[in-house]
Amino acid sequence: MIKLIEKLNDSSKRFTQVIHATLSLPIDMRIRSRARVALDDGREAGLFLSRGSLLRDGDLLRSEEGDIVKILAAKEKVSSVYSHDSLQLTKAAYHLGNRHIPLQIEDHFLRYQHDQVLDDMLIQMGMEVIIEFDSFEPEAGAYQQQIGVSHHHD
Repeated sequence: MIKLIEKLNDSSKRFTQVIHATLSLPIDMRIRSRARVALDDGREAGLFLSRGSLLRDGDLLRSEEGDIVKILAAKEKVSSVYSHDSLQLTKAAYHLGNRHIPLQIEDHFLRYQHDQVLDDMLIQMGMEVIIEFDSFEPEAGAYQQQIGVSHHHD
């Protein structure tokens, strides 16, 4: 089994020429630091990362042997709310956030893991909800910030 032991802080061009494999994972697996997985080529691997490691599309991992594996956000069933009305999207974000729902926030849409109860709530608020299969990249949140970013309460 290939042991993926380190998330590389620098996903820049210096590693992109030496990518040995890819690993497509839905968000539920990209928030785990320990898991048994299968690389996209079928080889068995395990995540042995520092606790709190949040994997994003394009992140790079290093194996014990030094191989570089690129993370891909797998397509999964999501609900999306598209609108050019920022007030409408703000209200939707408020109600979803009030329920502590992981939420992807973009210029003209919101996206969350599909949930029919949430879909119905937003439809009753007059919003159009579209069920899709797409990648899901929710906001990290206050406790899952990128390495190097700190938050203090002095």
